[in-house]
Amino acid sequence: MTPSDRPRPPFTGDAMVTRRLVVRTRDVVFVKGIVEASEGLAQLYADSGGDITLAAPAGRAAELDVLVEDLVQEVGAIRADGD
Repeated sequence: MTPSDRPRPPFTGDAMVTRRLVVRTRDVVFVKGIVEASEGLAQLYADSGGDITLAAPAGRAAELDVLVEDLVQEVGAIRADGD
C-alpha cells in the first residue's frame, strides 16, 4: 500500500466517533495492543510516527473517552483533537 492508498479522514461514518492522539513512536504498538484487548471498542489508525486516530461506534464514546484518559495517564498520550 502506498501512502496515497492509505485511508484518510473521513474514514468513518456518521455512527462513529474519533479521538486523535499523539504518543511516542515506540508506544504505538503498545497502544495498539491495549486497543485490541478492549473487546472491540475501537480501531486504531496510525498516520505517521506517533500520530494515531481511534475510531469507535458513537454508542461507545464514553468508553472510548475512558480509554483515552487512561492512555494519557499511562503512556503520556497527548490529545490532538482539541478536547
